[in-house]
Amino acid sequence: MLDLLLHSQQKRRSLTLAAALALPFAAMCQPTTYSAGRVIVDSVEVIRLSSVSGAHKTEVSILPSAGNMAYEMMVNGKNIFSGLAAPSAPLKGRRAMTGNPLLAPWANRLDQQGFWANGKHYVFNPELGNVRSDQHNHPMHGLLSGSEWEVVAVRSDRRGAEVTSRFEFWKYPNLMAQFPFAHTIVMTYRLQDGALEVITRVENHSKEPMPLALGHHPFFQLYDAPRDEWRVHIPARDHFVVTPQLIPTGERKPVELPDPLSLAGRQLNDAFGNLVRDASGRAEFWVEGKREKISVIFGPKYPVAVVWAPPNRGLICFEPMAAVTNGYNLAHAGLYNELQSVPPGGVWQESFWIKPTGF
Repeated sequence: MLDLLLHSQQKRRSLTLAAALALPFAAMCQPTTYSAGRVIVDSVEVIRLSSVSGAHKTEVSILPSAGNMAYEMMVNGKNIFSGLAAPSAPLKGRRAMTGNPLLAPWANRLDQQGFWANGKHYVFNPELGNVRSDQHNHPMHGLLSGSEWEVVAVRSDRRGAEVTSRFEFWKYPNLMAQFPFAHTIVMTYRLQDGALEVITRVENHSKEPMPLALGHHPFFQLYDAPRDEWRVHIPARDHFVVTPQLIPTGERKPVELPDPLSLAGRQLNDAFGNLVRDASGRAEFWVEGKREKISVIFGPKYPVAVVWAPPNRGLICFEPMAAVTNGYNLAHAGLYNELQSVPPGGVWQESFWIKPTGF
């Protein structure tokens, strides 16, 4: 009788263990359900993309009326973006450099209140009040902060969820006065296979080649370790030398950072080039804590990365850039030969991907 009882208890334990082991497998086998729609949050229209697979849920929230910025990417209840307290904040006059802002027509700084393109010098008009400058009077982050975008498509199917929006730059005289290249920017956020793809398309309507120095400035955070325990992977061979005002000199030096790099006692505000890429031309940056990890994967037409990890703040930025900081003026000076341009009537398009794991 005792042998029978022991056999019964052992059998129940085996069944319980088998069931527990089967749960993750069953969750992985469940199909992912995608949805996309418009919601009102804090009196503001938000586009929300969602994916649910078993117990795993991801929600991405985008503000077309505030620079088409994705301000949240909630992964199992944790926002991997360093986000806004309220989506109405940038609409109430507060500049929002959080989430995933697009920086255009230039990313980061210029070394003067103007730029060179196609052998011509263009000087900004300060009276228009739309050029933001840093403490050294260097123009910062382009002209589109807080711009209102037109949503042209919101859709989902069994493969993913996405929203496409556009900004017709040529329709705004105050913008064309500062950057006289008629163009349209089209952005698509696509949630698919556990990653968020950000597709940026530039259509040049002008009669001259349009120089390209836009970039994205996504802000990320981890939760399972303090900032000084985060480890960072920077797949780059070249480190751009910069002035004390963070303007590249045109000189490069080899990257001499450990891999992975610990953020303990270290701050970063560095530009990198000559990225290490896989067979498809993609370069993968990442930050990880104990289990949580965020990868940012650059497409081939993003040749430069700025990595910013300020001290005493729990955030890090991996910034995909079409050109190095001050690329317009460095190219004119003969110090940068990788500046891209869009031919008259032509199109430029590239993607980067944000892939969180372990949340």
